Amino acid sequence: MRRLEMTGRSPARGCNGMVSSANPLASLAGVDVLRAGGNAMDAAIAAMAVLGVVESLNLGLGGDCFALYAPGGGSEIIAYNGSGRAPAAAQADWYRSRGFAEIPAAGPHGVTVPGAVEAWDRLAADHGTCGLDELLRPAIHYADEGYPVHDVIASWWPADVEKLRADPEAARILLWDGQPPAAGTIHRQPDLAQTLRRIGRERSAGFYTGPVADSIVRHLRAKGGLHTLEDFAGHKGEYVTPISLDYRGYRVHECPPNGQGIAALIMLGILRDFDLSAFDPRGADRFHLAIEAGRLAIRDRDRLVGDPETAGDWRKLLEPVYLSSQRAKIDLACAAPPVPPASLPMGRDTCHVAVVDRDCNAVSLIASVFYNFGSGLVAPGTGVVLQNRGCGFVLTPHHPNEIGPRKRPLHTIIPALVSHAGRISHSLGVVGGHYQAWGHTQVVTNLVDYGYDVQEAIDAPRVFHNGANVELEPGLAPEVRTELTRRQHRVVDVSETSMGRLGGGQLIAIDWEKGTLAGAADRRLDGCALGY
Repeated sequence: MRRLEMTGRSPARGCNGMVSSANPLASLAGVDVLRAGGNAMDAAIAAMAVLGVVESLNLGLGGDCFALYAPGGGSEIIAYNGSGRAPAAAQADWYRSRGFAEIPAAGPHGVTVPGAVEAWDRLAADHGTCGLDELLRPAIHYADEGYPVHDVIASWWPADVEKLRADPEAARILLWDGQPPAAGTIHRQPDLAQTLRRIGRERSAGFYTGPVADSIVRHLRAKGGLHTLEDFAGHKGEYVTPISLDYRGYRVHECPPNGQGIAALIMLGILRDFDLSAFDPRGADRFHLAIEAGRLAIRDRDRLVGDPETAGDWRKLLEPVYLSSQRAKIDLACAAPPVPPASLPMGRDTCHVAVVDRDCNAVSLIASVFYNFGSGLVAPGTGVVLQNRGCGFVLTPHHPNEIGPRKRPLHTIIPALVSHAGRISHSLGVVGGHYQAWGHTQVVTNLVDYGYDVQEAIDAPRVFHNGANVELEPGLAPEVRTELTRRQHRVVDVSETSMGRLGGGQLIAIDWEKGTLAGAADRRLDGCALGY
């Protein structure tokens, strides 16, 4: 529990429902759906659709998503992979023969077929109670009538002005006379509103076929992309079997690869035999262990994770014998020698929504266009910002994550649910690209090892190894930096590398005994948790 005389905020509390997101307008839209009789899945989709309007640099119709859903808060966890695939013509040799050393982050080649719309449609039909047209109404309202640009989003916008200027349609919609909007500016997106209306009428067919798909494909091919209408018309997401690991009596559930949820489980599996509660929660010992475990987990992620249809045997990474062997590599007194740097680009732009309703249905839904404004391309007349998830592929021959026809890239975005004694205890998500696996680990250990409440667990200062340096957020004592440096870590301030913060997050806890919900939204973002 926070010290009430200090700055900060208390958890949001409610009995009948809770929504946490990165923007108040999205959280309010989700709560409105719940109060009108919708369930957690309905609210999560409505809130995420609003985020796709009011945080266009982070997500939207042109992005991907993943979901975890626990009906009634029970032990049956449903996972959905809503990630898109490379074009059927995307042969690795095609890129190598043209001198590509990697898939570019800007332009058409990083664009995979967006998976979010199909996922929303499928999840609403299978697990919601409302039609997609109804769930998209709040997003349509803000696209049509406008919304005030919020402060954190406004602070990130200027970094991408040149990328947006390079695409006339992106510049027309997302810049004002060539400049980014200031906080409080009213932003309208009428083209996006029309696309949302079409999807509401025609469901996912309104996106993957017809004039919207035609505009997207024509725009990509005009810029050299390999995409076809058949690539879009044939897109399908899929239900997958979640993966999980026990951490001191709490079971952490993640989506399987091609997401990096397995990296969070590896980290927790390495750490669970250390008595973290014996260490200062803001001290060098705790962070040194997390850094070392994280480096090993990310190394394994980059070595074995890719499209599950072609990737290697990643399941062995969660076996107790293997985790013990990795734990033995950690020296409490000194950093290990360097491991290969992360192969995945450092995109950090994602949105997560956590929802629990009156029946304890729990949803963790996450979506992204990867980099700020994704590829920097907007399909003319649609308002759709196209993601650049394809730059997460590699061009290393025979690598599990090598680009190939209709393959899905290694993904950073990962939703999570946590259960205890056979019932869901938390809906959790932490955004921030590579940091997400670290964020899940830090939040779970904050809750389980240190007894933090949900808001404290989200707000606590963070540490991250970015492949070269250890990034420290403000709020940690100077001696933490001194001691980590003494242990041969290369330490930098997070403001030098990550726009002044490490990720963001949303968290909801279910108190089954009291019959109440507690919600938290990250101080690093514009959002809030709302309960009733």
